[in-house]
Amino acid sequence: MSDLRIRSAAPTDLDAVLAFWKVAAEGTSISDDRAGVERLVARDHAALLLAERDGELVGTVIAGFDGWRCHLYRLAVHPDARRRGIGSALLAAAEERFLALGGRRADAMVLDRNEQAHHAWEAAGYAPEPQWSRWVKPLTER
Repeated sequence: MSDLRIRSAAPTDLDAVLAFWKVAAEGTSISDDRAGVERLVARDHAALLLAERDGELVGTVIAGFDGWRCHLYRLAVHPDARRRGIGSALLAAAEERFLALGGRRADAMVLDRNEQAHHAWEAAGYAPEPQWSRWVKPLTER
């Protein structure tokens, strides 16, 4: 893992991130467009973490903190680079960020159908809370 570099995304990375998510991320979101990711990086320049190996993007996670809760989104590792500790390294970096900001508990958005992700999240110490459901309302049309 010594050749793995984790850093915050810059505005110049956004097209590469969007292309990467099409290959490595499960599902899509209404925010998965350039304008949505630009807003994220403009609002919190350190929230989108990238993992690179030999200059190539191999993983991402969004580590958002709203001042009260720590939220994880878009943990994605390139299919050819999975099971090599990249996701764990990204989560460790996200958790360090949260602790530095005063965060106390992190939650993650994980698709119910993504069994492979369930194993990764469980291995990292996360567990579902069956008493909660996510309620959503799109504010714009896609």
